[in-house]
Amino acid sequence: MTGDIVIEEVEQGYAFDGPTLDLGALYWDGQTRPEAQIHIPLRMLNRHGLVAGATGTGKTKTLQLMAEQLSNQGVPVFLADVKGDLTGLATAGTPSDTVSGRAAEVGQTWQGVACPVEFYSLGGLGDGVPIRATMTDFGPTLLSKVLALNETQESSLGLVFHFADSQGLPLLDLKDLRAVIQYLVDTPEALKGVGGLSKATAGVLLRALTNFEAQGAERFFGEPAFDTLDLLRTTPDGRGVVSVLELPAVQDRPEMFSTFLMWLLADLFSALPEVGDPEKPALVFFFDEAHLLFTGASRAFLQSITQTVRLIRSKGIGVFFVTQTPKDVPADVLAQLGARVQHALRAFTPQDAKALKATVSTFPASPYDLEEVLTGLGIGEAVVTVLSERGTPTPVAWTRLAAPESLMGPSSPDTVRRIVAASPLNTKYGEAVDRESAYEMLTTRLAPHPHPEEEQQVRREPAEHHTKPEGVVASVLGSTAFKSFARSAGTALGREITRTVFGTSRRKR
Repeated sequence: MTGDIVIEEVEQGYAFDGPTLDLGALYWDGQTRPEAQIHIPLRMLNRHGLVAGATGTGKTKTLQLMAEQLSNQGVPVFLADVKGDLTGLATAGTPSDTVSGRAAEVGQTWQGVACPVEFYSLGGLGDGVPIRATMTDFGPTLLSKVLALNETQESSLGLVFHFADSQGLPLLDLKDLRAVIQYLVDTPEALKGVGGLSKATAGVLLRALTNFEAQGAERFFGEPAFDTLDLLRTTPDGRGVVSVLELPAVQDRPEMFSTFLMWLLADLFSALPEVGDPEKPALVFFFDEAHLLFTGASRAFLQSITQTVRLIRSKGIGVFFVTQTPKDVPADVLAQLGARVQHALRAFTPQDAKALKATVSTFPASPYDLEEVLTGLGIGEAVVTVLSERGTPTPVAWTRLAAPESLMGPSSPDTVRRIVAASPLNTKYGEAVDRESAYEMLTTRLAPHPHPEEEQQVRREPAEHHTKPEGVVASVLGSTAFKSFARSAGTALGREITRTVFGTSRRKR
């Protein structure tokens, strides 16, 4: 196939009618061809995608480039920032010879621009607005993944959550869950009719929770619980807010933050209405270090991920998995992805060579020797194929990527702190709250009853004490009838809790 034919096919294959993200220009026969621009149709971004490549090949800059353009077109973005590099989105880029040269090469009109950014942190570990979840919201399936439980232990943990839900016992933090497990061990008849919780399994669960807490996990769970709809905000001038979850402080707990990202996605899935096939996404969610999510996952967990990715498209959410090689993502999930931005791969070991061949086999037919191209890509280059507006794959294109217009490096700590301090969400989520929940309720339930002589002493108190308004209220609140009503109401409330495919609760907004 001649160069002219390849260039013409790429020009036609990436010529779309609607708004697009502009990735860069075709690279062919040792030259960049700015006349052949590489785009992704905006309306096809809810068909999901993959950004893959070895460490140091430019994946982070690709995320930055895409996030900027999505924000400019009114689409909110969520990014997990594992290394702290993406804070640069909040600062306008500075011109340089390198940036000017790349822009001229790919036909880009470059201008330094900052994005509207909201910084978050898990449980307040970092400078961002704290993100917390209650245990009830997080659910047993995701928690089992974090605790590395086997399928039998996961089933037992699900039974614990079922009991708490049905009894109106709010599971807000780790001590609540421990209290319910201990209560079920001490009161085995509580689970009569729905199975039991063996002391051996309960011991495993309690030890896992203790180790989890020793890692500082108690900060991630509690109230106020984060409302994921806050990720869907736009500015008064119509730009999408870029939500950056700062993770450097917890990068040594990868299973924790990767599973927390899945909770955010699962909660969005349960919260958003069906919108069909919108002109542009309601949110694009970049799932960094995606391989951590799938490592050691149970079969039920993987099925839940596949179902969520398949169905969340109709909620207007686009998901991009970011990882090193496509083999990090299970085949059933990979089959749901419409866009591919593949940076360079390394083939230093037999396993690397096998992964390279597997990656090449997943691309459409192309004029390239992809095994050679993928191992020879430079920094800021990628092999791209996306879905056209008609839903067909575009030609495979070796692409020189455009330069981000925000700062290609971290923003100053003062800039980050200033943005966080000015955020209206600080008032909403800044301070942790510890209200009455399962731990306090079960402590009260198991407390010893007053001695009969003490009860008689209460009855001998002068009647005038019970005529005061506060005495009347106390009398009503303490009455057997009110307590019975409260227990019934709590149980009814608990039964209203329904759970998603991930076991997360469907919260009322």
